[in-house]
Amino acid sequence: MRLFIAIEIPDDLIRMIVKLRADIPGARWVPAEQIHLTLAFLGEVDEGAVELLCKRLARIKHSAFTLCFSGTGFFFGHRRPRALWIGLAPEPHLDKLAARVRAAVQTSGIHQEERPFSPHITLARLKLSASRETDAFLDQNSRVYLPPFPVREFTLFKSQLTPQGAVHTALINFPLKYAAANGEL
Repeated sequence: MRLFIAIEIPDDLIRMIVKLRADIPGARWVPAEQIHLTLAFLGEVDEGAVELLCKRLARIKHSAFTLCFSGTGFFFGHRRPRALWIGLAPEPHLDKLAARVRAAVQTSGIHQEERPFSPHITLARLKLSASRETDAFLDQNSRVYLPPFPVREFTLFKSQLTPQGAVHTALINFPLKYAAANGEL
């Protein structure tokens, strides 16, 4: 199974995010039903490891928190951007949750991406160099306002690749139910 762990974005915010789309040559916009905040991408995982992973993820104790958006950007070089994204304001609760999720994955014996956690929501993948249109998109949306949203759970997803694109299916939700004591995260 091809798996990832993510925070789902509320439907009202997804509708706002979709309205940011622009005419950029070679842009493949993420379908609305696939917009999410990835905490950990696992790739192909043996089905036998999923049960242990779910047990480890269910043990994560973390309080609910709120996330705020912080403008748009792109990955990789300015001459050849490969992905457009909307960023999130620094949030220690999010960083700590991502670290706990990654630790649960690691202790389940599952290999995951090595790159550091970079909180963002992918908007589009770019196949062509369209720097003028990309710059215009970034200028227009650099200060876009989207309301904050509460994070009360995270989800283990299955991603099935099809000729029409990936199909994401939520397998199990893990509620954030721990009340932090003494201001600890």
